[in-house]
Amino acid sequence: MADQINYELVGDDFQAVVITLDPDEGVRAEPGSMMWIEDGIEMDSSTGGGLLKGLKRKIGGESFFITTFTNEGRERAKVGFAADYPGKILPVDLGRGEVFCQRDAYLCSAKGVEVSVAFTRKLGAGFFGGEGFILQKLKGDGLAFIHAGGHLIERELAAGETLRVDTGCIVGFEEAVDYDIKRIKGVKSMLFGGEGLFYAVLKGPGKCWIQTTPFSRFANRVLAAAGASRGEHKRGGDLIGGLLGGD
Repeated sequence: MADQINYELVGDDFQAVVITLDPDEGVRAEPGSMMWIEDGIEMDSSTGGGLLKGLKRKIGGESFFITTFTNEGRERAKVGFAADYPGKILPVDLGRGEVFCQRDAYLCSAKGVEVSVAFTRKLGAGFFGGEGFILQKLKGDGLAFIHAGGHLIERELAAGETLRVDTGCIVGFEEAVDYDIKRIKGVKSMLFGGEGLFYAVLKGPGKCWIQTTPFSRFANRVLAAAGASRGEHKRGGDLIGGLLGGD
């Protein structure tokens, strides 16, 4: 029987999930995602099932260890989790089947959920396809919570319906959805389109989730703006220095 978690999503653009644990109930989470815990809840970090499982999570973009929060008190108690960048949190019921998600999307889940790594079928595309090459597989009973950058869009694909998506914009998709990576056609599109060399193809039936602002895209913009700002300051300093030196 699925582990039903009592939870509440709070916030808007910087969402967090607050989970209420009954006595002896526990939840697993990515290390570093915990905001606070109430009295009675104890933490324990482990590989979650041996060295191999820890290594699989590490390859999948998560930490080698996973932290379990268990309510060892006699009263109900709460624990709060949040990601380290702005976005939305999606609760996913794994009772519908396994879910595949981006390598940094997993936030927390019921204790019965297993997080492992999954590779795309085309290794050649993986070396150049960036974020879409390595995925996380969430399997088990109960709820899992995954994080999306920016706004979250849910699409229900009909049988045979396809959707081409930037590899970084995929948050996750259900097991029934067929997933593949295709190379963008045309030399000009590949070199000047600004979308990378590959895109993901999702084929229904099943649900998929798309994020508007992948963290990698957001970080690249910040770094580019910071670099331009340093250049402007340097040019301004050179100009002022030249004017002062000319006096």
